[in-house]
Amino acid sequence: MTDLQREAQRQQLLLRTLWRDAPAEALHGWLRQPRPGSAALGLAAYRANAGAIAERALASAFPTVAALVGDDSFAALARDFWQQHPPLRGDLGEWGGALPGFIAASATLASEPYLADSARLDWLVHLASRAADDREDAPALDALATHAPDALRLTLRPGCAVLASAWPVASLWQAHQQQGGDRFDAVRAAFAAGHSEYAFVRRDGYAVRVDALAPDAAAFTRTVIDGAPLAAALDAAGKTFAFDHWLVQALQQRWLVGVQPLHPTPSP
Repeated sequence: MTDLQREAQRQQLLLRTLWRDAPAEALHGWLRQPRPGSAALGLAAYRANAGAIAERALASAFPTVAALVGDDSFAALARDFWQQHPPLRGDLGEWGGALPGFIAASATLASEPYLADSARLDWLVHLASRAADDREDAPALDALATHAPDALRLTLRPGCAVLASAWPVASLWQAHQQQGGDRFDAVRAAFAAGHSEYAFVRRDGYAVRVDALAPDAAAFTRTVIDGAPLAAALDAAGKTFAFDHWLVQALQQRWLVGVQPLHPTPSP
């Protein structure tokens, strides 16, 4: 067994004992210089602090949800989620992807139907913040002039994602990034009018941005993210879609990182 495999197994065993799926004594062979009773004492401390740990981890990944429900309600939500969906890895930054579904299934939160989509958007932002850095220079566009759309694929920066929501969740997220007493006025108006939104998540350097896209631009962008050829993305966007406008934005805001032929021309 490699050191990496051993550490993964040790973490899994620790999580099982935390949730009482295994006895504290099961850790004895995995602890460094254990003292009598040390495993049980350590697990008791972990269990006592589990709720606080869960709350901090989820509040970091879901700040909009935490702000919407308030400190006390979010603390209770985090503890319930921790009990029913405990982390499977030691890195708590990877834990929380099931929270949107957990919220959607909660009878307690049924009166806030937009909350699950707000959680989905928070999670996409969290994933984008952890995405790998990519090139900053502008991509070569020569292939756009030399290849048909069905022979090209566009590549967007890691972390890009599109979320379709029946609620104005992009505007809601943006309002929570701003200051000022009137920052929620436009959001309230959007909710009152029943506006839906397509939220586009993207990296901008080390920051993460969220924009609301028009339906045709959202369909195009989502199809590109899925890895389909340019022609398929254009078909998904429809005849009213202005690809040239999208391309200018993508270059200016640096979310487009590549234009590649599907079948590179062989060298002579």
